Amino acid sequence: MNAEGSGKRKWQDRLRAAFLSLSVLAAGAGTVRAGGVAWAAEPIKLGLVGPLSGDAATFGNSVVNAVKLYFDEVNAKGGIHGQKVEIIALDDRGDPAEAANAVQRLITRDKVTAIIGAVTSGPMKAAAPIANRAGVPILSPTATAAGITDIGPYVFRACFVDDFQGEVMASFARHNLKFSRVAVLYKVTDAYSAGLAASFQNAFKQAGGTVVLVQTFGQNDQDFTAQLTRIKQANPEAIYTPVYYTDAGLIAKQARQLGINVPLLGPDGFDSPKLIEIGGQAVVGSYFTNHYSSKDNDPVAVDFDKKYTARYGAHPDALAALAWDGAAMMAYGLEKAGTDRKALRDALASIKSFHGVTGTITMDAHRNPIKNALILQVTADGGHRIVTRVQP
Repeated sequence: MNAEGSGKRKWQDRLRAAFLSLSVLAAGAGTVRAGGVAWAAEPIKLGLVGPLSGDAATFGNSVVNAVKLYFDEVNAKGGIHGQKVEIIALDDRGDPAEAANAVQRLITRDKVTAIIGAVTSGPMKAAAPIANRAGVPILSPTATAAGITDIGPYVFRACFVDDFQGEVMASFARHNLKFSRVAVLYKVTDAYSAGLAASFQNAFKQAGGTVVLVQTFGQNDQDFTAQLTRIKQANPEAIYTPVYYTDAGLIAKQARQLGINVPLLGPDGFDSPKLIEIGGQAVVGSYFTNHYSSKDNDPVAVDFDKKYTARYGAHPDALAALAWDGAAMMAYGLEKAGTDRKALRDALASIKSFHGVTGTITMDAHRNPIKNALILQVTADGGHRIVTRVQP
């Protein structure tokens, strides 16, 4: 090589080095582009809101466990287009005001790209409008109350809605169990409980059944003797009580103490190992609708159960399974759209035939998933058995 060629080569090498240096600096300061999609060099920040303390703490911790497990796997494989995902989890204590404050902090202080949560319906109804107004995608894995996604186009969920859940249990009670007389006991201060109660009653009546009595209770009530005494006098064949495991366990015990031996019927809120800790043998034989069972033999569900059990030493509940699917949906959106919030929103809305742990998910026009439901029965060992699977 002659001196002129050597000098030209050195000049080209210096130009390439300078270009690489500028690229690294630009990545550190702002964004780079890959495949036409904008990617920030810093970690992708995702918010997570749920009840990490309080009456629904097992729900919130199941969600956090599953989301962290999912994105730990993503990060171990190099992240999303080379970016690690950072999860910022805040406790809403199951309180709508706390959830609203948490979402506001995640958006204004932490500058998150999107939010997973809230976990329960009341907090989600308070939190979603804030994220929607800010144009931040918010995906609840588990808030089932009707109307949540109608809050706005940036609001999504990974679970089926309460209207479907109430209808499924009403149909099962009427056609499978052949019940014609059912009482209803629900928490009037809770949107989740009230919505399910209304859905169940409408569907049960349409199926030819009779709701013999409806009783309610308030936010902090723990003594249900008066309501259950009236229910006993109405002589139902079952009691539909759409509440969380904490209330369900107490209601079951007090019902048995009063000599009420009919089964309880409930929603996905029954799904917690705490149910039998609180209710003991009184909850055995109860039926509830759910999104997932650790006894499901679908290969995707089996693989998830193995991973979760290895990490946390216990089988996942439905909240954990839905959170895993919610995390997977969010990762799909980020892979497809990058960190642009509008593009991410569009990607989430386009999900079709997504094979998750809780079934095959297709988002409808209202950003609710079309998927099946399970009917489970509580067993004496504190677990459950799958009774049937209901298609939408």
